[in-house]
Amino acid sequence: MANAIYVVFLLICLHRTSASDGGCGNLFKGKCICGMTTYGDREQYVVNCTNTDFKDTTVLENLPEATEVLIFTGNNIPELPWNVFGALTDLEHLRIVDMSNNRIKDIPGKAYHHVKNVQRLILNHNELSISPDADDDNHHHPRVFSNFINLMELHLTNAFADNTDAELANDLHNIFVNSNLTHLRKLHLEQNEIANFGDKRVFCDLPNLRDLHLGDNLLTEIDFNVLCLKNLRFLDLERNKIEFFKKRDLYVLDQVNAPGREETLVIDVSGNPFRCDCVVSEFYSWLFRTNVTVRNKELLKCHRVQKHGGETLLSLPVEKCRKVQTVVHDTSKMSTVTFMLIILIVILSGLVVALAYMSRDKLKLAFTPVIETVSKKVQYTTIRNNEQEV
Repeated sequence: MANAIYVVFLLICLHRTSASDGGCGNLFKGKCICGMTTYGDREQYVVNCTNTDFKDTTVLENLPEATEVLIFTGNNIPELPWNVFGALTDLEHLRIVDMSNNRIKDIPGKAYHHVKNVQRLILNHNELSISPDADDDNHHHPRVFSNFINLMELHLTNAFADNTDAELANDLHNIFVNSNLTHLRKLHLEQNEIANFGDKRVFCDLPNLRDLHLGDNLLTEIDFNVLCLKNLRFLDLERNKIEFFKKRDLYVLDQVNAPGREETLVIDVSGNPFRCDCVVSEFYSWLFRTNVTVRNKELLKCHRVQKHGGETLLSLPVEKCRKVQTVVHDTSKMSTVTFMLIILIVILSGLVVALAYMSRDKLKLAFTPVIETVSKKVQYTTIRNNEQEV
């Protein structure tokens, strides 16, 4: 009986100890919660260290081997060390790593090991700098994600420092190439103040990319290669600075959505400041004829300078634009013909002058008798007139 009471007492103590340390062990200082819980659509072993204000990642070297989801957010860790998860720990069940909002500025190339089975990496709301600064404190690590060999989702929303170098596109391309992210399907780059992509092939080394999220940036056009993304199914361009689409960009979108694709291309351009004049007429017409699915196209609005909002794009009187374009086209055609005629006349005149100059001796010889005859007639007429006056 005494033994049974002792066992029960021991179990109660163990339960209290486990509850007090969150089920993670003493090394986590009771700041985290570990155990089976519903995450996503199923029960998983989750280690949750949210808003724990850790100053380093030492605790991550002692993750339970059963860990499937790591949530390590709301800390203050400017630079990740080598081997964040330790040199010996084998985390073969780890599938999701969320290290958002940790003020991370630098990720060394050897930071992540034992992540071969991770499918989703979330680094949102950090202060990453992937280009060298003037003080050389931050360095470009093109192989930063190279150990994520099965990564399918990469979340980099608002992940870069506000003063990120203008060569962000080049640096991203180098990272994508050297990290060999051949399985990546979803890429989130929202809220990064991206105005353009200097490297047009920035995404071309992501052969299986299906969803590209570029919302809440400063893009004014599609200035990167889309045709190389053979599996692209969704392009998010919400709330950028697009005022109109060039004919070239619309043609490219149609090419991406060419017949034979398994899934129709879907784009979202909501919240862009489209103009309310004839410059959007090409986009207007395209909305009716394209096979690309434009999400919420009936809600797209143009914006006038004197107003905060405007009419929906589909309600614009583009017929007037077509008439104007026809008149302009006809006028342009007439101007072109007139210009060509003037050019021809000038050329012919020049040829005549040149020919006359080259044949001046022959012409002089041919016209001399005529000139002399005319001269004699003039003299004879003058003499007769003088005689009559006398």
